Amino acid sequence: MNCKNTLLSGAVLLCLAAPAFAADTDVKIVLNEELENVEPCMASQSNIGRVILQNISETMTELNVKNGDLMPRLATSWEDQGDGTWRFHLREGVKFSDGSDFTAEDVKHSIERTLSKDMTCEIGAKYFGGMTITPTIVDDHTIDIKSDPAQPILPLLMSTLTIVPKSTPMEFTREPVGTGPYVLANWDPGQSIELDRRDDYWGDEPAVTKATYLFRSDDAVRAAMVQTGEADIAPLISQTDATNPETDFSYPNSETTYLRLDTSIAPLDDVRVRKALNMAVDREAFLGTLIPDTAEVATHMTVPTTLGADEDLGVPPYDPDQAKKLIAEAKADGVPVDKEILMIGRRGNFPNVTEVMEALQQMFGDVGLNVKLQMVDVAEWVKYYSKPFAAEPEPSIVEAMHDNNRGDPVFSMYFKYACDGLQSGICNEELDQEIADATGTSGEGRGDAWRKVFRKVAELSPDVFLFHMVGYSRVSQRLDFTPTIATNSELQLSQIKFKN
Repeated sequence: MNCKNTLLSGAVLLCLAAPAFAADTDVKIVLNEELENVEPCMASQSNIGRVILQNISETMTELNVKNGDLMPRLATSWEDQGDGTWRFHLREGVKFSDGSDFTAEDVKHSIERTLSKDMTCEIGAKYFGGMTITPTIVDDHTIDIKSDPAQPILPLLMSTLTIVPKSTPMEFTREPVGTGPYVLANWDPGQSIELDRRDDYWGDEPAVTKATYLFRSDDAVRAAMVQTGEADIAPLISQTDATNPETDFSYPNSETTYLRLDTSIAPLDDVRVRKALNMAVDREAFLGTLIPDTAEVATHMTVPTTLGADEDLGVPPYDPDQAKKLIAEAKADGVPVDKEILMIGRRGNFPNVTEVMEALQQMFGDVGLNVKLQMVDVAEWVKYYSKPFAAEPEPSIVEAMHDNNRGDPVFSMYFKYACDGLQSGICNEELDQEIADATGTSGEGRGDAWRKVFRKVAELSPDVFLFHMVGYSRVSQRLDFTPTIATNSELQLSQIKFKN
């Protein structure tokens, strides 16, 4: 049709509409959880990271999850200077979305802010616990970063640190400024978030011009929204809804589902009660019913491919009779096993999470424990999951998923198990020392050192490990995008293309 010479009004309208449809490069992404904040130093929390990580806030380095290579991002290269110090050469010509230049001062400020005791930044607690990080500016685009104890994987650690401008205050922000290809255009808490593409981004221009994030807790609703065209991507849907091979993808999402026990309070301070909780769970009964049959029973906090994973470790077998005996033994020794234990679940954390938690409550009740279940939204859940624990002085169990797709336990073990770990429910001096030893070990001995830590954790039973999860996503057929192991914790808009 020659639109220039068309006089019929209907055809004119059709011609005018066609270019707008062809140029439709906005996307809508429907998420299972809302965001309680948009703070860059909290981007390691999956619901926050899916929106802002590498979209608004970038990191120094970036892990290629397809081949395990460490790639440049805001740092172009790096070299080991010895004595725990690495020198990073920074990309030149980069600007933040506020127009300021990116320099080594911003990296120094980002490190000091993320690790500051004045803020509780999850990235700092999760990835940099148990070590001291000292940045020293060499020049505008060169910075030395020293770790104590020395970290042989410091460049990999820098793939977790979000960079903010030096003007960012030492408090949580609602208006994140970053070097990434997008800016926060609008945030309507509880309803939607909008990101707009920047015109002055230092890298290649992404195909997506605008992204709108919507929040729907129901798995079937999210899947249906993509099917009907109301949304383009649902990063997390239930296996039962993943019925269309043209739009639905499964992927190992590096998440471990588990229950964190507060071992400082009776009756959870008794290892027999903790082992009884593990024996009370019929993990195999969940597989293929409430949990995808392609998931694996978890034996570690990290997935089986992680350095130091011990294939000989297992979880206690399902044995409710033995669980009852252990509880009876503890009771005979004066442990208050009848005391009510508060169990906190996170709504929308994964498909069928409420049903899974209800089944676990029943299993614990069947062996004689008094467990009260409470399902909460993520903003409330964090108060129970991170110190100081909101449940104290009540004994508590907290359901959680932990993501470690970087291959080394250092990204997990300190903040999950050290006495000062932000989300640790246990304090054991011997375990603390083993974590410190493994963190500072390099070369071939590093795997053995972490294996020793995993064995000590199994001995102490501070968790009820459940499953290494598998994720399911639904992607509109108009998009060229395939989910990966990273999709649960980040969703880079620059990786989305449009089919012709």
